[in-house]
Amino acid sequence: MERGNLWLLPEHAERPVDEGRRGQALLQGISLSSDFAQVIAATTVPMPGGNPDAILDTVSEERLRLQYEGELAYLRGDFERTMQCYRRTEGDDAARLRACPVAIAAAISLGDYRAYTEIDAYLKNVVKADRGSDISAFAELALVTAAVSVIAPNMAPGWLKEGDFGALAPQAKPNALYLRAKYFHSVSKPESMLAVAQTALTLSAPEQGITMTDIYLRVTCAVACHALEREDEAKRWLLGSMHLALPHGFVTPFAELVTALGGLMEQCLEQAYPEYYDVVIGQWKRTWKNWITFHNQFTKDNITLILSLREYHIASLAARRVPYARIAKQYCISVGRLKNIMLEIYEKLFISSRDELAEYIL
Repeated sequence: MERGNLWLLPEHAERPVDEGRRGQALLQGISLSSDFAQVIAATTVPMPGGNPDAILDTVSEERLRLQYEGELAYLRGDFERTMQCYRRTEGDDAARLRACPVAIAAAISLGDYRAYTEIDAYLKNVVKADRGSDISAFAELALVTAAVSVIAPNMAPGWLKEGDFGALAPQAKPNALYLRAKYFHSVSKPESMLAVAQTALTLSAPEQGITMTDIYLRVTCAVACHALEREDEAKRWLLGSMHLALPHGFVTPFAELVTALGGLMEQCLEQAYPEYYDVVIGQWKRTWKNWITFHNQFTKDNITLILSLREYHIASLAARRVPYARIAKQYCISVGRLKNIMLEIYEKLFISSRDELAEYIL
C-alpha cells in the first residue's frame, strides 16, 4: 500500500475504493500526512468553558464537526453516538484516524468486541503502512488508549514507556502524556503518574475553555494522590475536575474511575453533585464489566470470572503489597474482615499466600 494512496482497510476486508474526501485530497496534491496535520490542528481547539457545545457552531467542515460531536457524546456516556460519528468518517483516512482514540474507548465501553477488532485492525494497518511516520505514531497512540485503560501495560509501546514523543504532532502530545500517566498507574508507580499528569497540565491546560484531555488529566492527578494516601489533595483534584465537567453532563471520566478511588468518588458526588450520583454510578455499573471483559481478552486472564469485582480489586491491592490496614480503611471494613475476605480469595484461586497471589494477578 502506498502512503499517498492508502486504503487502510481492516484485515481480510474487501471494499471498493471510496472516491470522496480522500480522492479530492489526492487530486489537490494533499498527502495523508498533511491532511491529518490539518485535521488534528483544527480539532484540538479548546471548547468554550461556559458552553462546550458552542464549538460545533464554529466548525464549518462536517469532518471536523464529527470529531467534536464524538468527543462530546463520549464524555456524556452516549457511546452509540460516538460510534456513529466514527462510522461517518469512512473513506476519509485523516478524519477516521483522528476519531479512532475515542471510538476505540467507546467500543470497549459498549462491550462491542467486533467494532473494537475492526478499529484495532485498521490502526495496525496504518502502523504497518508507514512505520516511523507521524501517521503511524498517532495510530500507535490510539492503540495505547485501549492497552493502558484495560490495565494491559505489556501492550504499551517502548516509546510511551520511555516518554519519547518526537514523532507525534505537537497537538497530540498532551494526550500522549495523559496515556503515559495511565501507563504508570497500570504498573503501580503513582509518583511517576502524578508527576507526568501535573507536567502535562502545566504544558497543555488552556487559559480559556476546556479540553477532554484537561479533564482526564485532573482526574488522573486525583487517582495518583489517592494511591499515595494524600487524600486531601486527591479530593481537591477530583472536585476541581467535577466543577469543570459535570455542569455540562460530562460523566464518563468519573464513571471510568469509581473503583480506582475507593469510595472517594461517591463521597465527592454526594457532597458537591448529588444530582449526578446515580448517573455516574449507574454508568460505572453498566460499563465496568465490559472493560473487565476486555482486560481478560488482552491478558488471557480469567481471574475476574472467578472473583467478584470487589474481591478482584482487593486482591489487586494485596498483590501489590498494599498494607492490610490501608485496604481495610479504603473499603470501610475491619482488618479482621479483610483477612477473612483474603482467605476466601485464596480458596477460590487455590493458593495460600500473597506471593502466589502476586504471581497469579501481576
